[in-house]
Amino acid sequence: MAHVVVMYKTPKDTAAFDKYYFETHVPIAKKIPGLRKYEVSRGPVATPAGPSGFHLIATLYFDNLAAVQAGFGSAEGKAAAADVQKFATGGADMILFDTREV
Repeated sequence: MAHVVVMYKTPKDTAAFDKYYFETHVPIAKKIPGLRKYEVSRGPVATPAGPSGFHLIATLYFDNLAAVQAGFGSAEGKAAAADVQKFATGGADMILFDTREV
């Protein structure tokens, strides 16, 4: 299973971020071909030492990294990536990785 983790830094207006993210961005992102599951953090994003600089963490699941590349290379994937600039005023970091059970 491959994962895409998007870590959204705290935006200028958290209420506006949340409204746009859930009403507009999520429906766009859910159309990415090959997407198997989409999860988001609930409540504050913290560290063992206390608060973090992140507002929301999204985890998207795909069968493998080839499926991630194909999904984000599609028109739907490109639309989702381009949409991030419209609401992520604090910035966002994205990481991609494949997993194996140990």
